[in-house]
Amino acid sequence: MSGIIEGKIALVTGAASGIGAAAAEIFAERGAKVVVSDINEEGGLATVERIIAAGGEAVFQRCNVASEEDVIALVKKAVDTYGRLDIAFNNAGIEGEAATTPNCSIENFDLNIDVNLKGVFMCMKYQINQFLAQGDGGAIVNTASVAGLVAAKGVPAYVAAKHGVVGLTKTAAIEFAKKGIRVNAVCPGGIRTEMLERALDEKPWVEKQLLKLQPIGRLGDPAEVAKVVVFLCSDDASFVTGHAMPVDGGCVAI
Repeated sequence: MSGIIEGKIALVTGAASGIGAAAAEIFAERGAKVVVSDINEEGGLATVERIIAAGGEAVFQRCNVASEEDVIALVKKAVDTYGRLDIAFNNAGIEGEAATTPNCSIENFDLNIDVNLKGVFMCMKYQINQFLAQGDGGAIVNTASVAGLVAAKGVPAYVAAKHGVVGLTKTAAIEFAKKGIRVNAVCPGGIRTEMLERALDEKPWVEKQLLKLQPIGRLGDPAEVAKVVVFLCSDDASFVTGHAMPVDGGCVAI
């Protein structure tokens, strides 16, 4: 999985930390120019600084993916800066609140849908329009979750949104396959990101439960997901589209 992306223009949302930051840095290492995006400006700029310090090229654009105006501006930033867009990794997301279905607040449900699902939809909408305008294809990877493939107790809004991401991914993939636009998703399991660390700080016992669910016997590293993302966006994955790929240590294989 060498990931041939030399000279490509890549856009990454949720790139201030975790999987997004790791992906942005690996894209740059392999020769892509990267548009780094996040609602967290300080973290996003830090990602850009690391890329530049390592000899890569990147710019930052603040974007709340739940805002259509921000998403339009993000795609425009890529085109204005680098002339085109070739790759998009729609990774921005939130965990929301934990609660069973009858106890899940409407506000929490709406927030999950707005960020985790509608945000991915809007990003794909404007990215695909840009690909079509260019006329020579493109590659998109969306971050879903193992919770987009199977049930997870206590997070109904998150599960609903991530299942939706998988559905959007497959639909767009078959809509534009003949246009050379590939759309895939990654479905991470327990990955040691800042988001997960926040949850573990509140409920340390959750880590033991997560480890039981992963046959590999450990939590994943953000770079392990990021490398799969880069592969799916690369020419090495030229015949892969409409796939929701678990990156989960075997979790959904149980």
